[in-house]
Amino acid sequence: MGKQPNLFAFPNVGALAPALRSYVISAQNAGLTRHGVFKVAVSGGSLPKTLAQALLAAPASDDDKVRFDKWEIFFADERAVPLDHEDSNYALLKAELLDKIPAEAGQPTVHPIDTQYLNDTQELADQYEQLLVRSFASRDSVKLPIFDLLLLGTGPDGHTCSLFPGHPLLRETSAWVAPIEDSPKPPPKRVTLTLPVVTHSVKVAFVATGGGKKDIMKEIFEQGNGLPAALVNEATGERCSWFTDDAAVEGVSFPRRGFL
Repeated sequence: MGKQPNLFAFPNVGALAPALRSYVISAQNAGLTRHGVFKVAVSGGSLPKTLAQALLAAPASDDDKVRFDKWEIFFADERAVPLDHEDSNYALLKAELLDKIPAEAGQPTVHPIDTQYLNDTQELADQYEQLLVRSFASRDSVKLPIFDLLLLGTGPDGHTCSLFPGHPLLRETSAWVAPIEDSPKPPPKRVTLTLPVVTHSVKVAFVATGGGKKDIMKEIFEQGNGLPAALVNEATGERCSWFTDDAAVEGVSFPRRGFL
């Protein structure tokens, strides 16, 4: 067993947000030092709202700046729907965060899915993978794309991205982006980063809040049980950090860390 993931618990989302901001800025600055851009993939659910609370606050100092103009934002998973559809992760991120970024903060480069392929999820996934290939160097020279940061959530079933418990897609090893047509959660047709891509990220941050998450958090951290979020924990160890509120980890037997 390698080093364990970091579990940071806060009294509420208001206390969580500044810590998440600090963590994201640290990952951003490391990415800028490494290659002059910050490549991040985000998921949907309740994450974009919390992310907005963290990132749209006024900077407290020069070290506290979100350099949105240096961000390249990809989607860790996306639903096979138009970009203005209520189920679209892009539409959610746009409404919660992107449309609210002040002009002086600069605008990120955002990579949505190519909606001309909505009726063919394999082609939709292949096209998104080609986008990653172009961004992360040629496929021949890079076995897997290495994101600077993945920002994820987990569902009450322990899924993350569109990787669901017990699904054959968890065993995918060669594709970077894969289609799923039988998501147990609607809508059924989606594309998702595969588990090897998720676990090769420089850093992975999960945000999980609310008492509705405490049972699955207990299972993820105490048993694992092959749940997708637990598989990410096991593969990434200390590169993985969880930002939770106390309600989400009530009764979870796992050492909490103080966020410095």
